[in-house]
Amino acid sequence: MHSTKLIFFDLDGTLIDSLPDLAWAVDHMMMSMNKTPPGILNTKSWVGNGAAKLIKRALTHSMDAEPEAKEFRHAQQLFNHFYSETLSVRSRLYEGVMVTLEQLKHHVIGFICITNKPSEFTHPLLQQLCLTPFFNLVICGDSLNYKKPHPEPLLYAAAQSQIAISDCLMVGDSKNDIEAARAAGCPVVAVSYGYNHGEDIRLANPDACIDHFADLLPLIAPAA
Repeated sequence: MHSTKLIFFDLDGTLIDSLPDLAWAVDHMMMSMNKTPPGILNTKSWVGNGAAKLIKRALTHSMDAEPEAKEFRHAQQLFNHFYSETLSVRSRLYEGVMVTLEQLKHHVIGFICITNKPSEFTHPLLQQLCLTPFFNLVICGDSLNYKKPHPEPLLYAAAQSQIAISDCLMVGDSKNDIEAARAAGCPVVAVSYGYNHGEDIRLANPDACIDHFADLLPLIAPAA
């Protein structure tokens, strides 16, 4: 990690524990449709591929099934309404995030947030949790033609920053982050405390895995 000049951070499950608010919005969406609320544990296993996928998984209780189009559109309207009301009511930064970002910014050129979350939720959430000033650029799930696990967001971020992708580092909690980094040719560190559909992130073979966000600092700025 000694050559790291630019760090890409995932958002949900990496910097922010957003699950409680996501689960609240999903439960209220489902109840408004006279359906059984799935609860926080089911929602946790569905998070990671953007809001549209989360809604579809809640409607079908499947990772890949497609609901009826009219039902999905209605559910999406409800989810957007409920989630916009509760973005940061229960969501919190993971322990050590703020102080570690403050320390890391002295060792790298900058930070870029790369998330699959839609921009309408990402920017207000970053603002509400005081993370906006840290990022040179924020790439959301609807910013480009593709989102993670496609490598485009990472390659675009590196190109915009005029930094070689091999000198960048992806930090995330899911196999989407690892697959995107591998496809882009970017080193990747996984955090073990995130969501990743209930699977052990170590099975996806990141370059390193950390149990606490603060453990990232010695990888970037090892002691002399």
